[in-house]
Amino acid sequence: MKSPWVKKLFLLLILVLLVIFPAASPSPYLVHIMTLIFIWAYISTAWAYMGRFGLVSLGHGAFLGIGAYVTALLFNYFNLSPWIGMLIGASSAAFLAAVLGYACFRFGVIGDYFALVTLAVGELVALSIIALRDTTGGSLGFTIRNLGNAPLYFQFSNKVYFYYLSFLFLVFALYLWVRIDKSKMQKALRAIGEDEIAASSVGINIIKYKMTITIISAFLTGIGGVLYAQYITYLNPHTLSGVEVSLAIPFKAILGGMFDMWGPTIGTAMIVSLEEYIRVSYGTKFIGISEVAYGIALIVLIIFLPKGLYGTLKEMKIFKNERRRQYGCNKRKEVILRGR
Repeated sequence: MKSPWVKKLFLLLILVLLVIFPAASPSPYLVHIMTLIFIWAYISTAWAYMGRFGLVSLGHGAFLGIGAYVTALLFNYFNLSPWIGMLIGASSAAFLAAVLGYACFRFGVIGDYFALVTLAVGELVALSIIALRDTTGGSLGFTIRNLGNAPLYFQFSNKVYFYYLSFLFLVFALYLWVRIDKSKMQKALRAIGEDEIAASSVGINIIKYKMTITIISAFLTGIGGVLYAQYITYLNPHTLSGVEVSLAIPFKAILGGMFDMWGPTIGTAMIVSLEEYIRVSYGTKFIGISEVAYGIALIVLIIFLPKGLYGTLKEMKIFKNERRRQYGCNKRKEVILRGR
């Protein structure tokens, strides 16, 4: 009976600590790291909307890049506020997801084939950005115009504002996860993930539900691209699109556990912290070591811990509690039988 209240109090304590963290932090660098964790946790959570139902996309870098570049180009060339451009950029990412999703779902492209198609699309978007170098800056990158302190244009003199904004977006993504879990869409997608033919035979509209979750995931990922780009103020196709980032996004979710709401956030916190530690401690001495670590860890996780670190620990705790409960029931039955 006390467990739900303990969990709520614990979450409330974490929330209060995160809110006061910028004021209590001894270093602006730590606030910067936390902001990156919030942004990438938000993006990984958006990816897990699809991944946990068997729709493993390896092309979310495409949605990330489209959201970031469309918004930044509209601002730099047409002076359109990124607050408005964000909706246009995210809608553009959602449109690509709708086209891609319908083509795949309509013709039964699932499983490994769907993952490979999305991976190719992510790289295609990156190559397109590079090819349009006169507009996008190509491989050299693209810098967002600096207006100083201009909140109406998503620019702040104090980076703490980005900390709270990214935190709010992450909270929204987690809230949406809960809403999806409480909807009939969750039950339909779970049935589809287990057996599409059986789901179709009981009247579930497979294309409709797959399209819905894909568009939601792409739209939120596009917004995540805008958050990251506006915070860093520099866009590059290799860090915002293509194979590398398209693999890094799902890895963060898989590491923590993509089947649990907190999994992507925990996985992201671990990876971002580790990357920053390696970068600060070793500089350019071990360039590329994180990518090697990704590959090794991903293989180990898929084989031995398919539910991720947090997901596996949570499952072990549930299993342990269930065994204790079963043991208690058996003992009570034994006492009753002896009494008879």
